[in-house]
Amino acid sequence: MKTRITELFGIQHPIIQGGMHYVGLAELAAAVSNAGGLGIITGLTQKTPELLAKEIARCREMTDKPFGVNLTFLPTVSSPDYPGYIQAIIEGGVKAVETAGNNPQKWMPLLKEHGIKVIHKCTSVRHALKAEAIGCDAVSVDGFECGGHPGEDDVPNFILLPRAAEELKIPFVASGGMADGRSLVAALALGAEGMNMGTRFIATKEAPVHEKVKQAIVAASELDTRLVMRPLRNTERVLNNAAVERLLEKEKTLGANLKFEDIIEEVAGVYPRIMQNGDMDAGAWSCGMVAGLIHDVPSCQELIDSIMGQAEQIITQRLAGFQRA
Repeated sequence: MKTRITELFGIQHPIIQGGMHYVGLAELAAAVSNAGGLGIITGLTQKTPELLAKEIARCREMTDKPFGVNLTFLPTVSSPDYPGYIQAIIEGGVKAVETAGNNPQKWMPLLKEHGIKVIHKCTSVRHALKAEAIGCDAVSVDGFECGGHPGEDDVPNFILLPRAAEELKIPFVASGGMADGRSLVAALALGAEGMNMGTRFIATKEAPVHEKVKQAIVAASELDTRLVMRPLRNTERVLNNAAVERLLEKEKTLGANLKFEDIIEEVAGVYPRIMQNGDMDAGAWSCGMVAGLIHDVPSCQELIDSIMGQAEQIITQRLAGFQRA
């Protein structure tokens, strides 16, 4: 399948693996890229630029296909060493960067100078237009269904994607609720040029997370996520567990007086304990409503092959059949 996204990133299929904390390591990125998608290493999971450089080199040993690096620009006082991380990306020969969080405008000239394609994660049309204006090559449009941070507008993809198609000139991928060939065909129909999957890629054989995490996603329904940190205007969609229930109770009790310090135990530094150790109630972790559509743990090759096979069947048989009728 050829779209502007496959042409832009030099990939076979219009499927991108989104950056995910303590999930987007070299083995998953390489597996996705080897299967014809665009694998993504999560930059800030590597605590230093030197460690990111090693992770990029490790990925290079596992694939000769294009892969990217996610860089999330955080609104923190003690900022990560972004110049160092970008230097590691440049020196590693990576030609695709997925940016997220704050506006990446400050870093665009350096990335562009080295021929790096930038796709920015956006949760609204206005943010997508801003990304286009500052020179991003593509955007990932994240609907309200998505795991992680869906923004504060609460617009689902059935509205957000066609709105983006009305406004944008650069290509975009759909993110949030993406799991299979049906998702891909729907995204294409609504104006996207591909899809970004996060939660679906956690439940794969190559995802470097504890088996309990994968089985929790398989066991979950579409009703099992919760929205936390809404009072702080830092909304995050997470899989429900004991820590999330505690967090929500604190939000309810403290109301307008809630501060980040009140919930720090449930949200800060919990990812290694969950993703690596399988401590499923250690804290809140990002998961999309799409968990309700995930019923197995295939390899990345099996997953992407099945997505593309199903998409082709829908386009050439089911939809074409309606036209003939």
